[in-house]
Amino acid sequence: MNILERIKRSVANQAEGVFLRAEFERFGSPAQVGRALRQLTQGGVLVRLGLGVYAKAKPSVLSGQPIPARPLEVLAPEVLKKLGIAVMPSRLTQDYNAGRSTQLPSGIVLNTGKRRIARRLSFNGQAVQYERA
Repeated sequence: MNILERIKRSVANQAEGVFLRAEFERFGSPAQVGRALRQLTQGGVLVRLGLGVYAKAKPSVLSGQPIPARPLEVLAPEVLKKLGIAVMPSRLTQDYNAGRSTQLPSGIVLNTGKRRIARRLSFNGQAVQYERA
């Protein structure tokens, strides 16, 4: 079985929706893994969310193009958790959930505490923003 098939099987067997490139290092050299991940993204099995970050894909109902199987609001905290970063809801989301505000927060904003995050996570023009408390 070649590297492409091994990675494809590994992705299908895992319940989680996001993957870091480092999780596939055991399958081969960096060039081989990169080539396999590129083929899987072109084939619609995976979508790329950022540098070294991939998510399971499904075809869009409207366009047929691959989109993440779960929304970016759900996937972004999973990615940061895998990277060892504690994530909390943003200040505006906390105010809305507590009933202190009636304004719905727009966009995806995650509170990372005192950590400064430079990693960009996005898909199809929708990017994750980070706020520091």
